[in-house]
Amino acid sequence: MSDGKITDEIIKRAQKIKLLLMDCDGVLTDGKLYFSANGEELKVFHVRDGQGIVSWHKAGFTSGIISGRNSPIVEKRATELGIRYIKQGSINKIEDFENIIDEAGVSADEAAFVGDDLPDIDLLERVGLSFAVADAEEEVKRAVLYITNSKGGFGAVREITNLLLKLKS
Repeated sequence: MSDGKITDEIIKRAQKIKLLLMDCDGVLTDGKLYFSANGEELKVFHVRDGQGIVSWHKAGFTSGIISGRNSPIVEKRATELGIRYIKQGSINKIEDFENIIDEAGVSADEAAFVGDDLPDIDLLERVGLSFAVADAEEEVKRAVLYITNSKGGFGAVREITNLLLKLKS
């Protein structure tokens, strides 16, 4: 685990990453569930995370979301950002991960994952480079190589894309 410190191991692993995968709630959002008066689910995304994902794609890399929840809002935001792989309602994140890396033509070592809560741990232990957002559960933080300084939904993904692009140059 590295609290915002770049180790030689992180540098070595980052240079291999071609695919950035993320949980959604608590990573791309603040993890809160918002509902309108008529029961419509609302989500808030940080524009800087979106710009980080766009920059990641412009550099020639791909991204995806693996989320346990289903939301048309996530589909819409992912499409706007050019996120290629979207698995919602995931009951088996490892299986969905395996399907995505097969489709993407990359190995597990060439994939990174960003998580925040207990359902993410098995996947975080399987990828080449694992990230937790600053406000992730403690068990998740213990399972990853890098913990962001930013909380989920507040620029953590941008911090990760900036870091990966910097370490690849």
